[in-house]
Amino acid sequence: MSGPMQGVRVVELGLWVAGPACGGILADWGAEVIKVEPHEGDPFRGLEWLFAGDSNPPFELDNRGKRSVAMNLRSSPGMEVMHRLLETADVFLTNYRPAGLERLGLDHQTLCNRYPKLVYASVTGMSLRGEEANRQAYDIGAFWSRSGIAHALSSGQDSPPVQRGGMGDHMTGLASAAGISAALFHREKTGEGQLVETSLMRIGTYMMGWDHNVTAATGEDVVVRSRNEQPNPLINCYKCSDSKWLWMLGLEGDRHWPQVIAALGVSEWLEDERFSSIETRMENSSALTAQIDAILETKERDEWGRIFDQNNVWWAPVQSSLELLADPQSRAAGCWVQVDTGDDETVEMVASPVDFSVTDWEVTSGAPSLGQDTELVLNELGIDWDRIIEMKESGVIP
Repeated sequence: MSGPMQGVRVVELGLWVAGPACGGILADWGAEVIKVEPHEGDPFRGLEWLFAGDSNPPFELDNRGKRSVAMNLRSSPGMEVMHRLLETADVFLTNYRPAGLERLGLDHQTLCNRYPKLVYASVTGMSLRGEEANRQAYDIGAFWSRSGIAHALSSGQDSPPVQRGGMGDHMTGLASAAGISAALFHREKTGEGQLVETSLMRIGTYMMGWDHNVTAATGEDVVVRSRNEQPNPLINCYKCSDSKWLWMLGLEGDRHWPQVIAALGVSEWLEDERFSSIETRMENSSALTAQIDAILETKERDEWGRIFDQNNVWWAPVQSSLELLADPQSRAAGCWVQVDTGDDETVEMVASPVDFSVTDWEVTSGAPSLGQDTELVLNELGIDWDRIIEMKESGVIP
Protein backbone atom coordinates (compact mmCIF):
# COMPACT_ATOMS: atom_id res chain seq x y z
CA MET A 1 0.00 0.00 0.00
CA SER A 2 1.27 3.48 -0.84
CA GLY A 3 0.08 7.06 -0.81
CA PRO A 4 0.16 10.01 1.61
CA MET A 5 -2.53 8.48 3.87
CA GLN A 6 -0.61 5.26 4.46
CA GLY A 7 -0.96 4.25 8.12
CA VAL A 8 -4.27 6.10 8.60
CA ARG A 9 -7.25 3.96 9.61
CA VAL A 10 -10.71 5.16 8.60
CA VAL A 11 -13.94 3.65 9.87
CA GLU A 12 -16.66 4.54 7.37
CA LEU A 13 -20.35 4.33 8.24
CA GLY A 14 -21.68 5.53 4.94
CA LEU A 15 -24.33 4.91 2.36
CA TRP A 16 -24.97 5.96 -1.21
CA VAL A 17 -22.33 8.38 -2.43
CA ALA A 18 -21.12 11.50 -0.59
CA GLY A 19 -19.58 9.75 2.43
CA PRO A 20 -18.32 6.68 0.55
CA ALA A 21 -16.84 8.95 -2.16
CA CYS A 22 -14.67 10.54 0.51
CA GLY A 23 -13.70 7.11 1.81
CA GLY A 24 -12.86 6.02 -1.73
CA ILE A 25 -10.49 8.95 -2.21
CA LEU A 26 -8.80 8.24 1.12
CA ALA A 27 -8.44 4.56 0.17
CA ASP A 28 -6.81 5.58 -3.13
CA TRP A 29 -4.44 7.75 -1.10
CA GLY A 30 -3.35 4.78 0.99
CA ALA A 31 -5.65 4.82 4.01
CA GLU A 32 -7.08 1.60 5.39
CA VAL A 33 -10.82 2.16 5.04
CA ILE A 34 -13.16 -0.22 6.85
CA LYS A 35 -16.68 0.11 5.48
CA VAL A 36 -19.27 -0.84 8.12
CA GLU A 37 -22.55 -1.95 6.57
CA PRO A 38 -25.86 -3.35 7.80
CA HIS A 39 -26.71 -6.95 6.91
CA GLU A 40 -28.60 -5.80 3.81
CA GLY A 41 -25.64 -3.70 2.72
CA ASP A 42 -25.18 -0.16 1.53
CA PRO A 43 -28.27 0.56 -0.64
CA PHE A 44 -25.87 1.84 -3.30
CA ARG A 45 -25.07 -1.82 -3.98
CA GLY A 46 -28.63 -2.25 -5.24
CA LEU A 47 -28.04 -0.03 -8.26
CA GLU A 48 -26.94 -3.05 -10.31
CA TRP A 49 -30.39 -3.18 -11.93
CA LEU A 50 -29.57 0.02 -13.79
CA PHE A 51 -26.68 -1.62 -15.66
CA ALA A 52 -28.43 -4.86 -16.63
CA GLY A 53 -25.80 -7.15 -15.25
CA ASP A 54 -23.65 -8.11 -12.30
CA SER A 55 -21.46 -5.00 -12.40
CA ASN A 56 -22.12 -1.70 -10.68
CA PRO A 57 -19.48 0.76 -12.00
CA PRO A 58 -20.57 3.75 -9.86
CA PHE A 59 -20.39 1.68 -6.66
CA GLU A 60 -17.00 0.29 -7.72
CA LEU A 61 -15.61 3.79 -8.18
CA ASP A 62 -16.55 5.04 -4.72
CA ASN A 63 -15.82 1.84 -2.78
CA ARG A 64 -12.72 0.30 -4.33
CA GLY A 65 -9.82 -0.49 -2.04
CA LYS A 66 -11.98 -0.79 1.10
CA ARG A 67 -12.71 -3.65 3.49
CA SER A 68 -16.35 -4.47 4.22
CA VAL A 69 -17.63 -5.45 7.67
CA ALA A 70 -21.33 -6.31 7.90
CA MET A 71 -22.79 -5.91 11.36
CA ASN A 72 -26.02 -5.22 13.22
CA LEU A 73 -25.36 -1.98 15.07
CA ARG A 74 -28.74 -2.16 16.81
CA SER A 75 -27.40 -5.03 18.90
CA SER A 76 -25.16 -4.60 21.95
CA PRO A 77 -22.46 -6.96 20.61
CA GLY A 78 -22.51 -5.13 17.27
CA MET A 79 -22.03 -1.78 18.97
CA GLU A 80 -19.28 -3.26 21.13
CA VAL A 81 -17.42 -4.23 17.95
CA MET A 82 -18.01 -0.79 16.52
CA HIS A 83 -16.34 0.79 19.52
CA ARG A 84 -13.43 -1.63 19.24
CA LEU A 85 -13.01 -0.36 15.71
CA LEU A 86 -13.23 3.26 16.81
CA GLU A 87 -10.58 2.69 19.47
CA THR A 88 -8.17 1.83 16.64
CA ALA A 89 -9.37 4.51 14.21
CA ASP A 90 -7.85 7.81 13.21
CA VAL A 91 -10.97 8.93 11.37
CA PHE A 92 -14.67 8.19 11.70
CA LEU A 93 -16.44 9.09 8.45
CA THR A 94 -20.21 9.10 8.15
CA ASN A 95 -22.99 10.56 6.04
CA TYR A 96 -25.86 9.11 8.09
CA ARG A 97 -28.37 11.71 9.19
CA PRO A 98 -27.71 13.29 12.60
CA ALA A 99 -30.81 11.89 14.35
CA GLY A 100 -29.96 8.32 13.35
CA LEU A 101 -26.40 8.70 14.60
CA GLU A 102 -27.64 10.13 17.87
CA ARG A 103 -29.94 7.13 18.36
CA LEU A 104 -26.96 4.85 17.90
CA GLY A 105 -24.76 6.90 20.21
CA LEU A 106 -22.46 7.68 17.29
CA ASP A 107 -23.06 11.43 17.13
CA HIS A 108 -20.05 13.72 17.12
CA GLN A 109 -20.49 15.02 20.66
CA THR A 110 -20.47 11.50 22.08
CA LEU A 111 -17.57 10.15 20.04
CA CYS A 112 -15.37 13.26 20.25
CA ASN A 113 -15.71 13.19 24.04
CA ARG A 114 -14.97 9.48 24.23
CA TYR A 115 -12.11 9.53 21.69
CA PRO A 116 -10.38 12.92 21.97
CA LYS A 117 -7.84 12.13 19.23
CA LEU A 118 -10.47 11.02 16.74
CA VAL A 119 -11.13 13.04 13.59
CA TYR A 120 -14.90 12.85 13.18
CA ALA A 121 -15.88 13.62 9.58
CA SER A 122 -19.55 14.47 9.10
CA VAL A 123 -21.00 14.66 5.59
CA THR A 124 -24.64 15.71 5.52
CA GLY A 125 -27.21 16.97 3.07
CA MET A 126 -28.32 20.08 4.92
CA SER A 127 -25.74 20.49 7.77
CA LEU A 128 -25.62 19.38 11.39
CA ARG A 129 -27.35 22.64 12.35
CA GLY A 130 -30.71 24.21 11.67
CA GLU A 131 -34.29 23.04 11.77
CA GLU A 132 -33.80 20.97 8.60
CA ALA A 133 -30.66 19.13 9.68
CA ASN A 134 -32.45 15.79 9.32
CA ARG A 135 -34.28 16.58 6.09
CA GLN A 136 -33.98 14.03 3.30
CA ALA A 137 -31.77 15.48 0.59
CA TYR A 138 -29.45 13.52 -1.72
CA ASP A 139 -27.24 15.70 -3.89
CA ILE A 140 -30.13 16.36 -6.29
CA GLY A 141 -32.01 17.99 -3.42
CA ALA A 142 -29.42 19.82 -1.31
CA PHE A 143 -26.71 20.48 -3.92
CA TRP A 144 -28.44 20.71 -7.29
CA SER A 145 -31.86 22.11 -6.42
CA ARG A 146 -31.60 23.88 -3.07
CA SER A 147 -28.23 25.54 -3.68
CA GLY A 148 -29.34 27.30 -6.86
CA ILE A 149 -27.37 25.32 -9.43
CA ALA A 150 -30.33 23.95 -11.41
CA HIS A 151 -31.94 27.39 -11.53
CA ALA A 152 -28.72 29.06 -12.68
CA LEU A 153 -28.32 26.53 -15.52
CA SER A 154 -31.93 26.68 -16.70
CA SER A 155 -31.23 29.43 -19.28
CA GLY A 156 -33.98 31.57 -17.85
CA GLN A 157 -36.83 29.96 -19.77
CA ASP A 158 -36.19 26.26 -20.11
CA SER A 159 -37.11 23.56 -17.62
CA PRO A 160 -34.33 22.91 -15.07
CA PRO A 161 -31.57 20.67 -16.47
CA VAL A 162 -31.27 17.12 -15.18
CA GLN A 163 -28.27 16.41 -12.98
CA ARG A 164 -26.04 13.44 -13.67
CA GLY A 165 -25.58 11.03 -10.79
CA GLY A 166 -23.11 11.82 -8.03
CA MET A 167 -22.01 15.27 -9.18
CA GLY A 168 -22.56 17.02 -5.87
CA ASP A 169 -21.66 13.90 -3.92
CA HIS A 170 -18.22 13.70 -5.49
CA MET A 171 -17.46 17.37 -4.91
CA THR A 172 -18.61 17.03 -1.29
CA GLY A 173 -16.54 13.87 -0.82
CA LEU A 174 -13.48 15.64 -2.17
CA ALA A 175 -14.04 18.60 0.17
CA SER A 176 -14.42 16.23 3.10
CA ALA A 177 -11.16 14.48 2.18
CA ALA A 178 -9.44 17.88 2.20
CA GLY A 179 -10.95 18.71 5.59
CA ILE A 180 -9.87 15.37 7.04
CA SER A 181 -6.34 15.96 5.76
CA ALA A 182 -6.22 19.36 7.47
CA ALA A 183 -7.60 17.93 10.72
CA LEU A 184 -5.02 15.13 10.69
CA PHE A 185 -2.29 17.73 10.15
CA HIS A 186 -3.61 19.66 13.15
CA ARG A 187 -3.67 16.47 15.22
CA GLU A 188 -0.10 15.71 14.22
CA LYS A 189 0.95 19.02 15.78
CA THR A 190 -1.33 19.05 18.83
CA GLY A 191 -2.61 15.52 19.46
CA GLU A 192 -6.14 16.89 19.29
CA GLY A 193 -8.95 15.42 17.21
CA GLN A 194 -11.97 17.40 16.09
CA LEU A 195 -15.20 17.47 14.12
CA VAL A 196 -14.86 18.10 10.37
CA GLU A 197 -18.18 19.03 8.84
CA THR A 198 -19.33 19.66 5.31
CA SER A 199 -22.67 19.37 3.55
CA LEU A 200 -24.08 19.08 0.06
CA MET A 201 -25.84 22.41 0.53
CA ARG A 202 -22.61 24.10 1.60
CA ILE A 203 -20.68 22.72 -1.37
CA GLY A 204 -23.41 23.70 -3.83
CA THR A 205 -23.42 27.23 -2.44
CA TYR A 206 -19.65 27.44 -2.75
CA MET A 207 -19.66 26.10 -6.30
CA MET A 208 -22.12 28.85 -7.24
CA GLY A 209 -20.09 31.30 -5.20
CA TRP A 210 -19.73 33.93 -7.94
CA ASP A 211 -23.48 34.27 -8.34
CA HIS A 212 -24.28 34.03 -4.66
CA ASN A 213 -21.57 36.51 -3.69
CA VAL A 214 -23.08 39.03 -6.13
CA THR A 215 -26.49 38.49 -4.54
CA ALA A 216 -25.04 38.77 -1.03
CA ALA A 217 -23.31 42.04 -1.94
CA THR A 218 -26.17 43.66 -3.88
CA GLY A 219 -29.32 42.06 -2.52
CA GLU A 220 -30.41 41.33 -6.08
CA ASP A 221 -30.97 38.01 -7.79
CA VAL A 222 -28.60 37.04 -10.59
CA VAL A 223 -30.10 37.23 -14.07
CA VAL A 224 -30.20 33.82 -15.79
CA ARG A 225 -29.61 34.16 -19.51
CA SER A 226 -30.04 31.86 -22.51
CA ARG A 227 -27.12 31.14 -24.82
CA ASN A 228 -28.47 33.83 -27.18
CA GLU A 229 -28.19 36.46 -24.44
CA GLN A 230 -24.70 35.90 -23.11
CA PRO A 231 -22.86 39.13 -22.23
CA ASN A 232 -19.82 37.93 -24.19
CA PRO A 233 -20.67 35.79 -27.25
CA LEU A 234 -17.02 34.79 -27.55
CA ILE A 235 -17.41 32.52 -24.54
CA ASN A 236 -20.38 30.46 -25.65
CA CYS A 237 -21.27 27.11 -27.22
CA TYR A 238 -21.87 26.66 -30.96
CA LYS A 239 -23.07 23.76 -33.11
CA CYS A 240 -21.14 22.70 -36.19
CA SER A 241 -22.37 21.07 -39.42
CA ASP A 242 -21.89 17.54 -38.02
CA SER A 243 -24.18 18.45 -35.07
CA LYS A 244 -21.21 18.40 -32.70
CA TRP A 245 -20.76 21.32 -30.37
CA LEU A 246 -17.73 23.36 -29.41
CA TRP A 247 -17.21 26.02 -26.79
CA MET A 248 -15.42 29.22 -27.64
CA LEU A 249 -13.25 30.44 -24.77
CA GLY A 250 -12.73 34.13 -25.53
CA LEU A 251 -13.19 35.33 -21.96
CA GLU A 252 -11.08 38.44 -22.61
CA GLY A 253 -13.37 39.58 -25.40
CA ASP A 254 -11.36 42.46 -26.83
CA ARG A 255 -8.11 40.51 -26.72
CA HIS A 256 -9.58 37.55 -28.63
CA TRP A 257 -11.75 39.49 -31.07
CA PRO A 258 -9.15 39.91 -33.90
CA GLN A 259 -8.30 36.19 -33.88
CA VAL A 260 -11.97 35.22 -34.04
CA ILE A 261 -12.55 37.56 -36.97
CA ALA A 262 -9.56 36.06 -38.80
CA ALA A 263 -10.70 32.48 -38.17
CA LEU A 264 -14.28 33.18 -39.27
CA GLY A 265 -13.17 35.18 -42.30
CA VAL A 266 -15.31 38.22 -41.48
CA SER A 267 -12.91 41.16 -41.64
CA GLU A 268 -15.88 43.47 -42.29
CA TRP A 269 -16.88 43.03 -38.64
CA LEU A 270 -13.89 45.20 -37.71
CA GLU A 271 -15.81 48.15 -39.14
CA ASP A 272 -19.17 47.18 -37.70
CA GLU A 273 -20.01 49.59 -34.87
CA ARG A 274 -22.25 46.97 -33.24
CA PHE A 275 -19.21 44.82 -32.57
CA SER A 276 -16.51 47.44 -31.99
CA SER A 277 -15.96 46.71 -28.27
CA ILE A 278 -16.89 44.19 -25.62
CA GLU A 279 -19.59 46.62 -24.42
CA THR A 280 -21.23 47.00 -27.83
CA ARG A 281 -21.00 43.26 -28.46
CA MET A 282 -22.86 42.75 -25.19
CA GLU A 283 -25.58 45.15 -26.33
CA ASN A 284 -25.87 43.24 -29.60
CA SER A 285 -25.25 39.79 -28.20
CA SER A 286 -28.21 38.06 -29.89
CA ALA A 287 -27.32 39.38 -33.33
CA LEU A 288 -23.65 38.42 -33.03
CA THR A 289 -24.47 34.95 -31.66
CA ALA A 290 -26.83 34.33 -34.60
CA GLN A 291 -24.15 35.35 -37.11
CA ILE A 292 -21.51 33.15 -35.50
CA ASP A 293 -24.07 30.30 -35.46
CA ALA A 294 -24.61 30.66 -39.20
CA ILE A 295 -20.88 30.55 -39.95
CA LEU A 296 -20.01 27.63 -37.67
CA GLU A 297 -22.84 25.55 -39.14
CA THR A 298 -20.95 25.45 -42.45
CA LYS A 299 -18.09 23.16 -41.31
CA GLU A 300 -17.57 20.13 -39.11
CA ARG A 301 -16.16 20.55 -35.62
CA ASP A 302 -12.78 18.98 -36.38
CA GLU A 303 -12.27 21.40 -39.27
CA TRP A 304 -13.19 24.38 -37.11
CA GLY A 305 -10.81 23.06 -34.49
CA ARG A 306 -7.92 23.14 -36.95
CA ILE A 307 -8.89 26.63 -38.14
CA PHE A 308 -9.20 27.93 -34.61
CA ASP A 309 -5.86 26.46 -33.59
CA GLN A 310 -4.18 28.02 -36.64
CA ASN A 311 -5.58 31.42 -35.67
CA ASN A 312 -5.02 31.08 -31.90
CA VAL A 313 -8.73 31.07 -31.13
CA TRP A 314 -9.27 29.44 -27.76
CA TRP A 315 -11.88 26.66 -27.83
CA ALA A 316 -12.81 23.23 -26.50
CA PRO A 317 -14.91 20.39 -27.89
CA VAL A 318 -18.12 19.50 -26.03
CA GLN A 319 -17.35 15.81 -25.56
CA SER A 320 -19.44 12.79 -24.66
CA SER A 321 -18.26 10.25 -22.11
CA LEU A 322 -17.10 7.96 -24.93
CA GLU A 323 -15.19 10.81 -26.59
CA LEU A 324 -13.47 11.62 -23.30
CA LEU A 325 -12.44 7.99 -22.88
CA ALA A 326 -10.72 8.13 -26.27
CA ASP A 327 -9.20 11.58 -25.74
CA PRO A 328 -5.37 11.27 -25.55
CA GLN A 329 -5.19 14.26 -23.23
CA SER A 330 -7.41 12.50 -20.69
CA ARG A 331 -4.73 9.79 -20.64
CA ALA A 332 -1.93 12.30 -20.21
CA ALA A 333 -3.88 14.03 -17.42
CA GLY A 334 -4.21 10.76 -15.49
CA CYS A 335 -8.00 10.61 -15.67
CA TRP A 336 -8.03 6.79 -15.76
CA VAL A 337 -6.55 4.01 -13.65
CA GLN A 338 -6.27 0.26 -14.06
CA VAL A 339 -7.82 -1.71 -11.19
CA ASP A 340 -7.06 -5.35 -10.43
CA THR A 341 -10.26 -7.41 -10.50
CA GLY A 342 -8.73 -10.20 -8.41
CA ASP A 343 -8.77 -12.79 -11.20
CA ASP A 344 -5.55 -11.79 -12.96
CA GLU A 345 -7.38 -9.20 -15.01
CA THR A 346 -7.78 -5.45 -14.76
CA VAL A 347 -10.60 -3.05 -15.49
CA GLU A 348 -10.23 0.61 -16.37
CA MET A 349 -11.84 3.07 -13.97
CA VAL A 350 -11.94 6.79 -13.31
CA ALA A 351 -8.99 7.98 -11.21
CA SER A 352 -9.41 10.09 -8.10
CA PRO A 353 -8.46 13.67 -8.93
CA VAL A 354 -5.15 14.38 -7.12
CA ASP A 355 -1.61 13.11 -7.70
CA PHE A 356 1.48 13.37 -5.48
CA SER A 357 5.09 13.50 -6.66
CA VAL A 358 6.60 11.63 -3.70
CA THR A 359 3.80 9.57 -2.11
CA ASP A 360 2.30 8.13 -5.27
CA TRP A 361 -1.08 6.46 -4.78
CA GLU A 362 -2.48 3.25 -6.21
CA VAL A 363 -5.74 1.32 -6.20
CA THR A 364 -5.14 -1.80 -4.17
CA SER A 365 -8.32 -3.69 -5.06
CA GLY A 366 -11.83 -3.41 -6.40
CA ALA A 367 -14.86 -2.81 -4.21
CA PRO A 368 -15.42 -5.51 -1.56
CA SER A 369 -18.40 -7.80 -1.60
CA LEU A 370 -20.80 -7.27 1.28
CA GLY A 371 -19.21 -8.35 4.55
CA GLN A 372 -16.28 -10.10 2.89
CA ASP A 373 -13.82 -8.95 5.59
CA THR A 374 -16.08 -9.21 8.64
CA GLU A 375 -14.61 -12.24 10.36
CA LEU A 376 -11.00 -11.32 9.57
CA VAL A 377 -11.37 -7.76 10.90
CA LEU A 378 -13.09 -8.99 14.07
CA ASN A 379 -10.28 -11.46 14.67
CA GLU A 380 -7.72 -8.67 14.14
CA LEU A 381 -9.52 -6.74 16.89
CA GLY A 382 -8.80 -9.58 19.30
CA ILE A 383 -12.17 -11.34 19.10
CA ASP A 384 -11.53 -15.07 19.10
CA TRP A 385 -13.13 -17.46 16.64
CA ASP A 386 -15.48 -19.01 19.18
CA ARG A 387 -16.95 -15.58 19.88
CA ILE A 388 -17.13 -14.83 16.16
CA ILE A 389 -19.15 -18.03 15.64
CA GLU A 390 -21.47 -17.03 18.49
CA MET A 391 -22.00 -13.62 16.90
CA LYS A 392 -22.76 -15.28 13.60
CA GLU A 393 -25.26 -17.67 15.12
CA SER A 394 -27.03 -14.87 17.01
CA GLY A 395 -27.32 -12.70 13.90
CA VAL A 396 -24.93 -9.92 14.97
CA ILE A 397 -22.93 -10.61 11.82
CA PRO A 398 -24.23 -12.41 8.72
